[in-house]
Amino acid sequence: MDKRFWICGIVVSVAALLLDFLVHGVLLQPDYAALVPKGIYRGPEEANAYLPYMCAAHLLIGFGLTWLYRKGMEPGRPAFGQGLRFGAAIAAMSTIPGYLIYYAVQPLPAGLVHKQMIFSAIAMLLLGLLLAWLNPARKTL
Repeated sequence: MDKRFWICGIVVSVAALLLDFLVHGVLLQPDYAALVPKGIYRGPEEANAYLPYMCAAHLLIGFGLTWLYRKGMEPGRPAFGQGLRFGAAIAAMSTIPGYLIYYAVQPLPAGLVHKQMIFSAIAMLLLGLLLAWLNPARKTL
């Protein structure tokens, strides 16, 4: 694991955390707030106590995505296409199925789950593009 791996892992971790804040803390916040009184989600005050877990999760996301992308990167192919393909693959095998599983076991509104899947899949495509930009065939970052 070289310097680029560590830099990319940190950058992608921060980007994933920011994108998730945008999706879940801004775009979907009203949907979640409506479910707090029902006990389905924690309120903001209670959720703040779990921030270390959120940070650890995003570090794992950033470094895991970086590792997977670097193993599957095909030299000589356009970076943009590889980034989109990678983001779509991760969304198809992890992001979307995860929300479908949550929907099957939690009493979530279908509209919320659809928004979660769409927004999170877009975020994964953006992370794939970021990885493609950070990991081209150039020698320096």
